[in-house]
Amino acid sequence: MLRSSATGSLDGVPTGFQHGAFVYGSDEEFVRLATPFVRDGLAMGEAVVAALPPARIVALREALGPEGDQVGFIDMTQAGRNPARLIPLWRDALERHPGRPVRGLGEPAYAGRNADEYDEAVLHEALLGVAFAGDKDFRLLCPYETAVGIDPTATHSGAEAVAEKAFRTALSDVPDRAERWEFGLADLGHVRQWVNAQASSYGVSRDRLDDLALALHEICTNSIRFGGGRGTLTVWVADGSLICDVADHGRIDDLLVGRVLPPLDGLGGRGVWLANQLCDLVQLRSGDGFTQVRLHTRLR
Repeated sequence: MLRSSATGSLDGVPTGFQHGAFVYGSDEEFVRLATPFVRDGLAMGEAVVAALPPARIVALREALGPEGDQVGFIDMTQAGRNPARLIPLWRDALERHPGRPVRGLGEPAYAGRNADEYDEAVLHEALLGVAFAGDKDFRLLCPYETAVGIDPTATHSGAEAVAEKAFRTALSDVPDRAERWEFGLADLGHVRQWVNAQASSYGVSRDRLDDLALALHEICTNSIRFGGGRGTLTVWVADGSLICDVADHGRIDDLLVGRVLPPLDGLGGRGVWLANQLCDLVQLRSGDGFTQVRLHTRLR
């Protein structure tokens, strides 16, 4: 079992947020490693929250017996479909238990995700150390199924440097078959109409189309406000999702943009936050002279 601390030592007594991981190969091994962690938290009077895929919830509940009623279970495949929603989920858990230690069990890189979703789950794991560095009463343990093939040491050692490198690295190239639109302020209405037509032709439902249109409007507006007044939108279908990629020449410094609700009087950040609530997956990368926001909407 791997242990790390955002503000403490691997070898000494942790002084801040503790973020650990373990790898398991079967339901039995998962239960054997997860159950003592949960029971120890309950015995110490901590609030225990487990965000897991449904099969892991069933296995853990059965192992815990009546003690399972004291655990807050969350379906990770719903609450964490977009991994950018998970830092707010854990922040909410802390705020609901003020002054009480919180012990979390969370599996964001669960089996069955596609490659882009795994990339975002790994980035999320690294960003946890940034988001909760000062939260000494929060301990989080993250299971990884062997079949997923992800090495948790990469996101639990030097997490901030890992997150910085990933955030500053551009996403994969847009495919040649993608439809492309260069836009400015005067084009926003036409962009919305064009994407609505594209989405409708691929069978996106009315409700999902409205969500995508609002998210895309926010991201394109950000490009105009902060990215040099113009941007490039490309649209294509892959892995059962309609993908809208918005690129501009701006730079975002905040690694947690869209994962922490900005203040009402703050400048920027709310558009990415909103997109994360509306889309099945949002990928954001930004470095010197570039920002990419990639919105994924499942077709079924």
